[in-house]
Amino acid sequence: MRGKCQEVDFVLLRAGIVSVKGGVTVMLLEENQLKMSQNPDKLNSSEEKLSGLEDDEEENLENSDQSVRKRIRQSAPGSHRDDTPKSSPSRPVSLEELMETAKGVTNMALAHEIVVNGDFQIKPAELPEHSLEKKVRDIVHKAFWDCLEAQLKEDPPTYDHAIKLLGEIKESLLSFLLPGHTRLRSQITEVLDLDLIKQEAENGALDISKLVKFVIGMMGTLCAPARDEDIKKLKDINEIVPLFRAIFSVLDLMKMDMANFAVSSIRPKLMQQSAEYERKKFQEFLEKQPNSLDLVTKWLQEAADDLAKLGHEMLPPHCSDATGGASALCFTAVQNQAYLKLLKWDHVNRPFPETLLMDQTRFLEMQLELEQLLVVGTVLLVTFSAAGPALIDVPGFTERIKTIVRVLLTGMHLPSFNLKESLATVGEKVCAEVNSCLSQHGFTPFSAEREAVLKGQIQAVASPENSICKLIDSRIQKFLENYLASSHQKSLPAIPGGLGPIQRELEEIAAKYIRLVNYNRMVFSPYYDAVLGKILTKEESQIVGKSEES
Repeated sequence: MRGKCQEVDFVLLRAGIVSVKGGVTVMLLEENQLKMSQNPDKLNSSEEKLSGLEDDEEENLENSDQSVRKRIRQSAPGSHRDDTPKSSPSRPVSLEELMETAKGVTNMALAHEIVVNGDFQIKPAELPEHSLEKKVRDIVHKAFWDCLEAQLKEDPPTYDHAIKLLGEIKESLLSFLLPGHTRLRSQITEVLDLDLIKQEAENGALDISKLVKFVIGMMGTLCAPARDEDIKKLKDINEIVPLFRAIFSVLDLMKMDMANFAVSSIRPKLMQQSAEYERKKFQEFLEKQPNSLDLVTKWLQEAADDLAKLGHEMLPPHCSDATGGASALCFTAVQNQAYLKLLKWDHVNRPFPETLLMDQTRFLEMQLELEQLLVVGTVLLVTFSAAGPALIDVPGFTERIKTIVRVLLTGMHLPSFNLKESLATVGEKVCAEVNSCLSQHGFTPFSAEREAVLKGQIQAVASPENSICKLIDSRIQKFLENYLASSHQKSLPAIPGGLGPIQRELEEIAAKYIRLVNYNRMVFSPYYDAVLGKILTKEESQIVGKSEES
């Protein structure tokens, strides 16, 4: 196990953090990219990548739902209210911090991102198409490659730049090797011996095509299967300058693959280390800022009050241990209620609990997904109720209706979005799809009167007081509550009635939600227990006082 961890550390030593943006985007670069490189494709400094990162994120947004998430993040209290806890902004990281992070996994945000995001992938940053940075970079790159081409066309050829590039290629190939790859290391060192290559160039005996062929073969040996096609394309390039450029491009992809493999390998080991590290850093912060649990206290107090209003017994006999104190069962019930409240949070006007700030964006995204899923589920329930059992088992019908509703609800969280108008269009499209499906399967299509009723029911979903919408919402919340309660059990809770058509989407959201909750609980449960101990003791004292008075 220790040997494997050393191998992972060996790989991560060549990676560094450029920026951690809101716990969402993490970009890793090669250590030697932080220095000025002879290869212009690597001239981008960490500052240059950082300056283009936010613009790059904006251009990569795939739909307006993601746009509104960014808008709400920008309008969140942390960016406008001085009395609100603020998450750390993006910042460049020094080389010393970078190496310390790689060796000891001490960057809390990076470790947190890897642990809680099962789909975490390191991706190369691309500068915005018309940005000044991209224009400058392209000009510099073109000048370099033109210079290289001019040198190679001289008579006799000058190989100064080509040899420097071969040196960088050699370093890259060696960086892919683990300590046990002694044979491959010897081959690379022997063939790409820069002193020997310089002597051959001085004597006019350098066969650069032979060296490049060796490099491509070694890249094919070391690359992931997903890069086989890229390696094959390299073999089809005959001109030396375009070939050098393509080689560096593929090497960058291979470095990204290696870093992603290291991340996936180290994730289990990171879980416990990251939890301990986050708890330690929060404790240090708490010692300097004793009021750093005020929002957490308010959040847990509201959850306890909610349970009391719902009629849950928080004190003996149901929530007491043998000594008469508040039991773990009661603590867990209040915590679960508190976590459920995060999915109904007012992110614009209300600060988030201090211990959850790094995951606020994730909880917001799940909240928006659930709000859209609520409308989709309600429309489906209304549609199936109107159509009867005829269409329930028709293959593909449910997915077609879901697609129609989702497309027409795109951007539903934007201020300019008109839900009533969109639901009117949804009603038209759903009725057309229902009639088409009924006709295809030999059933009688809806009459004009039935169509009008269905359209009216769909439009009524826009009302906050819609009874069907409230029913679906309560069942979604109940499912998530049961999911929380059974998060440590092998069997998952059953889907409540009426949620069958959206079961897959609901379970996907629930899985992400539970992953966040369990990790947060693992890190901060000692603080929650301490706060809840005071809250529940206070509640018990009040109840005992009232009993004595009566």
